[in-house]
Amino acid sequence: MSVVTSAAGVRMPGILYGTAWKKGDTERLVRTAVAQGFRGIDTACQPRHYDEAGVGAGLAACLSPTLTRADLYLQTKFTPVSGHDPARIPYDPDAPLAEQIAESCAVSLRNLETDYLDCLILHSPLGTEQQTLRAWQALESLVDARRVRQLGLSNCYRLGELETLCRAARIKPAVLQNRFYADTDYDRGIRAFCAQERIVYQSFWTLSANPQVLGHAVIQSLASRYARTPAQILFRYLTQSGVVPLTGTRSEAHMREDLEIFGFALAESDRRAVDRVLGA
Repeated sequence: MSVVTSAAGVRMPGILYGTAWKKGDTERLVRTAVAQGFRGIDTACQPRHYDEAGVGAGLAACLSPTLTRADLYLQTKFTPVSGHDPARIPYDPDAPLAEQIAESCAVSLRNLETDYLDCLILHSPLGTEQQTLRAWQALESLVDARRVRQLGLSNCYRLGELETLCRAARIKPAVLQNRFYADTDYDRGIRAFCAQERIVYQSFWTLSANPQVLGHAVIQSLASRYARTPAQILFRYLTQSGVVPLTGTRSEAHMREDLEIFGFALAESDRRAVDRVLGA
């Protein structure tokens, strides 16, 4: 599998398995994904949408003398109070923000049965730039304490917001994880900034939000010519463009297909053809 190294020096696989919305199937699906060959897992300390403990149980079942924690890339998220089901917030919502973040991280470490995280992501910017920066400073303290190797941000669709954080942060974002869809022009400007700053751009909702792309005649033609699926063509285009996509498939066959994208490469002319499909 292709590997990407962040500006923080952390290596991550070129495609990650996403665990949102898996509920009671989480442990089984994580075991299956690792058995198929996934070595990067994305989750969140957000019981509303993720079973983080199920991720931990699934990973623990896979570890062996030939597959250790060090072989895996594991990232989770701190979700601000507004992103939680009020009845299932995994930290004290009345505590100061820094304490919320520290407590959430501690819960994640217990859930995931590990003593460090490869990446901790701020699930979304907070209400103001000042609040976001305070949250970021609390995240930085977890890197200082060696509980976290690198930091990331998710659901940030305003370039100015990301630029402000990068200017103010002592430990710069190493990852940006966003929806990849037409409504944001596929984050073209943000992705250019990420490339400039060596921030790894991760895409989610990559297939579900883009049926018109997968069904486009150009993508269909490339799939036929390369003897691949349309999903494989889009994923491979993204990885060759420096993007690390997430896949949340429940299908073992699709898991295998997703991992097989590194077995071929799109010609430059074909990459330009996909650029045009995406409106570049």
